[in-house]
Amino acid sequence: MEKYVLFEKKLAFHAAPSLLGIKASNMLSIKKKELDINENISRFNSRVKEKGLKIDILCECEEKALVLVYNRFLLEKRFENPDILSFMEKYGYSSDMTLEERIKRLSERIGGCGDFPHEVGIFLDYPLEDVIGFIENNGANYKLCGCHKVYGDEVRAARVFSNYVKCRNFLCGKLNMGNDIYQALKIS
Repeated sequence: MEKYVLFEKKLAFHAAPSLLGIKASNMLSIKKKELDINENISRFNSRVKEKGLKIDILCECEEKALVLVYNRFLLEKRFENPDILSFMEKYGYSSDMTLEERIKRLSERIGGCGDFPHEVGIFLDYPLEDVIGFIENNGANYKLCGCHKVYGDEVRAARVFSNYVKCRNFLCGKLNMGNDIYQALKIS
């Protein structure tokens, strides 16, 4: 049971905004020694499917796995935006791809653990102007640095970052009070 608790605490800490429905996805790295990743992911995915939540492994190394925790409904909605679709075409994502095909393409583009193609920001729900700004400025000249580097509306970004912290505090607080992640998310 302890292996489930540690996994759930990692999810609550690193992916609370996605789990609580205010962010399309979060990405986290999990050390394989700590957890049975496949068992935990399978258990989680089977329990949260109806809520549109899912975890996919993007890449694995000998020591760790990089996973995408996402809200299917929010992530699919993101790819309805014509500006995002046009931007993503530059990186080999066609407008007629399914969400699964897009995640597979991202996984292929990541390759080994460590190389992050810049379009990952689209999956992680960063504003398009921030993703483009990061690329054009090579990560420099940002207005604000929080959950990501901001090149656009810094006031809006600060508010969003604050909401992400509130999600983390709420979900971690629920787990610290003895709830499991499913109770905290009101999933039976």
